[in-house]
Amino acid sequence: MTLDRFITVKYKENKPKIERLKGILRELGIECARTIEEKVDLQFSALEHLYKNLKNDELFIKLVIANAVVSYQLTATGEEWWWEFAEYFSSNPSEKGIADAYSRFLSESKTNRRLTAAKIKRLEKLEPFLAELKLKDLKNYYYSMTSLRNDLAKVLNSKRNAKTIVFAVKMFGYAGRIAFREFIPYPMEIEIPDDVRINAYTKRFTNEPPTVFWSRIARDVDIPPLHIDSILWPVLGKHAEVKERLKKYCPRAELIFELASLQT
Repeated sequence: MTLDRFITVKYKENKPKIERLKGILRELGIECARTIEEKVDLQFSALEHLYKNLKNDELFIKLVIANAVVSYQLTATGEEWWWEFAEYFSSNPSEKGIADAYSRFLSESKTNRRLTAAKIKRLEKLEPFLAELKLKDLKNYYYSMTSLRNDLAKVLNSKRNAKTIVFAVKMFGYAGRIAFREFIPYPMEIEIPDDVRINAYTKRFTNEPPTVFWSRIARDVDIPPLHIDSILWPVLGKHAEVKERLKKYCPRAELIFELASLQT
């Protein structure tokens, strides 16, 4: 018998910074996150563009899920990738299936050129699952996004907290909001995407694992982790247009910029 389960790991943390972080997040709230998502995030704008041109709710949502699970190892910014996706499928709707469409799209892509064979294989795994879904099924997932996370992880043989899985749920949430014209907050149970930027930012506060830290912060401030991700995203990125849109649309933009100062 080992003592592992009786040992509590004590992580280092900068308590004054953490308290200020929580104070800022409480002041901003979930409505600020929503404003950033819908008015500032260029990825949301790309989806609105695709939705307007595609005129097919079911295909629109399925394409967004598919695109999210291959949104890694990019050769440009995420914003550029999602706009390239939106422009491409606005003019080239999927007729023979999503994996087939992506075999052409990725061969021409300027923003997602790496590991294309592996990405096509992922879509081949995903496609039978998507093919069975009707619009009503997708709407049910919108009201139970944890179910979508669990099912995507199972289909793709991934962990539930894998970065592309939780990111797919986030982008699905965007698509659902656009298609169903209703705002449903992300579930508290779905963790923040554990990417390089979040990892680096978390180290300014603690050496606790990022997903664990942000889930704890989320409960303390009553903002789900995926919405916290949206608030942090303009702070961690370098896109000039994003910062200008933040100033334009967010009344408390100065608090978001203060989050950046907590890095120093």
